[in-house]
Amino acid sequence: MTDTVFVLNGPNLNLLGVREPEIYGADSLDDIAGRLEDRGRGLGLEIEMRQSNHEGHLVDWLHEAQAEGAKAVILNAGALTHTSLALYDAIRSIKTPVLEVHISNPAAREAYRHKSYVGMAALGTIAGFGAYGYELALDAASKL
Repeated sequence: MTDTVFVLNGPNLNLLGVREPEIYGADSLDDIAGRLEDRGRGLGLEIEMRQSNHEGHLVDWLHEAQAEGAKAVILNAGALTHTSLALYDAIRSIKTPVLEVHISNPAAREAYRHKSYVGMAALGTIAGFGAYGYELALDAASKL
């Protein structure tokens, strides 16, 4: 096992800071990455931050995390959270712990966001704390 934590982000998260800031806040994905890298250094962890609008990339990266012996994966799958059996199967097929993160609280939003295929397979979920949720997840990953 390495001290690397993969931080994987799904569709539309490249638009953080621009897209619906009243829901997702003003922080960009680069802002979040910078804070995670700083916090990771303090925890002795290396951060591998990635984003894709394509489901298959996320599946491949979950497999890669396992193959590289990553300590954990922090996954914000965006809308794929609620639709992707492929992500569910990928998480279930690897031994690397996966922590689900959401900036907003899906349970407090539209009914179609209440079901999480990612959450059904993940070790745990952090939701509703804004961009700070990524840091909470990194703290949790450091203790695994």
